[in-house]
Amino acid sequence: MTVNSKKRGRPEKGADGLSQSRIIDAAKKMMQTNGKIPSIRGLATELNIDAMAIYYYFKNKDSLLEAVAVSLVEGIYEPNNETRWQQEVTELGWSYLVLLSEYSGLLETLFKMQSSGPAEVFITRFNDVVEPLNLTPDDKSNAVSLLADYLHGFAFSMQFSDVTEQEQRRIYEGSMSLYLKAVTPALPQ
Repeated sequence: MTVNSKKRGRPEKGADGLSQSRIIDAAKKMMQTNGKIPSIRGLATELNIDAMAIYYYFKNKDSLLEAVAVSLVEGIYEPNNETRWQQEVTELGWSYLVLLSEYSGLLETLFKMQSSGPAEVFITRFNDVVEPLNLTPDDKSNAVSLLADYLHGFAFSMQFSDVTEQEQRRIYEGSMSLYLKAVTPALPQ
């Protein structure tokens, strides 16, 4: 008779024990490798634990998905407000596109999510960049919505393209140049 080597019961505390960050890191690694959010069972197998142990840290799969997505989006460019706002917005957008290309299942996951946690990370960083511009709340909201829609469309179309990353960057910067010109007239003179 074989004995199941998975640990059962309450997760261990300590350096080698299970934690939210360890679960999130494993899910991110699996997502990058497989191109999709792993199942709870798959994640448990990867961690060599009982699947129910994951629910000790996350109340359901949606809360795990949100934590993974927020963790990934938190890794995008963090504006430092030491360069021109146009460059900051451009780098913020590009880093988001790179993230979406590295984690091919992330875009679909973000669209299906009920929570706005990952979007809030992006919006907060965008607002930090444009804060000194004194845009109206409506202009800020419209500007970030337009940018997010463009980035999602660009990321989606690049999934079906064999264009090099250098060419993608050239296309992106051309589009961003037009976007930035469109946003600039809303600025106070």
